[in-house]
Amino acid sequence: MLSRRLLRIKVVKALFAHLKSGADNMMASEKTLMASVDKAYDLYFQILILPVEIARYAEQRQELAKQKKLPTFEDLNPNTKFVDNAVIRTIANSDAVNDHVAARKLGWERYPELIRTLYAQLTESDYYKDYMQREERSFDDDKKLLEDFFKELQSCEALDDVLEEMSILWTDDLPYIVIMVLRTLSNLRVSHTELKVPAKFKSSEDPEFVKTLFEKSLVNYSAFQDYIEKFTANWDVERIVFMDNLIIGTAMAELTSFPSVPVKVTLDEWIEISKYYSTPGSSTFINGVLDKIVESLTAEGRIKKAGRGLI
Repeated sequence: MLSRRLLRIKVVKALFAHLKSGADNMMASEKTLMASVDKAYDLYFQILILPVEIARYAEQRQELAKQKKLPTFEDLNPNTKFVDNAVIRTIANSDAVNDHVAARKLGWERYPELIRTLYAQLTESDYYKDYMQREERSFDDDKKLLEDFFKELQSCEALDDVLEEMSILWTDDLPYIVIMVLRTLSNLRVSHTELKVPAKFKSSEDPEFVKTLFEKSLVNYSAFQDYIEKFTANWDVERIVFMDNLIIGTAMAELTSFPSVPVKVTLDEWIEISKYYSTPGSSTFINGVLDKIVESLTAEGRIKKAGRGLI
């Protein structure tokens, strides 16, 4: 399922786009936000079927090699360990995966050059060579190969370029989606005949979390910014970047709107997000300002948490 951190990132990006564009239709922006969440879930399936496409390409190469006028022994007797990978076969035969891919019109048919590039990178990797050289075949070995493959994807520029071309909503989503895919693989067993695909959301509360966080942040944006100014009076206003204020304001909306989310979780999440989506020194600045804001909001009774261990 999509992580709460990714959902928070989707919210703050939607807020940034809405405010910077001067949009005045909150519901339209919220609709775009939820569409970006849906697309993130699509990306899970898009990435999951990638090794299936690469294996098909590898099998096609082997068949073409057999048809040479003067095929070598290797051409006629190829190592089929990769194309027969049991985990890839499970993904390829999954009704849940195939149904979603068909319904959402996903796939890699339009990008054969990427498949060729990824195949070349895969076959040149040490983990692939080691896998292919081992005579024994095991489900765990098959799974380990895919785990290594998916981990390597996060540093593939060719894939990044194609994903950006396919959907601008997929920008920066890949690391979070790879984690989802790896969790799916970790739960897969040799006895399974169907891939257990995670739901889009961990719980029924997550869609409401996204919408409420967006709405509360936007409706109270001006009020939150006025509140933030009280704790940044000694800072050079010109040096406080827009994203810093937006992150602090969104954190305030979360602190005051979700009784079941611990204060520490909210602070840790937004400080971590700021490391990737604002300036190098932003996390320290945001941390210091939020500490003061939490103290003030708590004294005013505006932060109310319910449940064991919630502070």
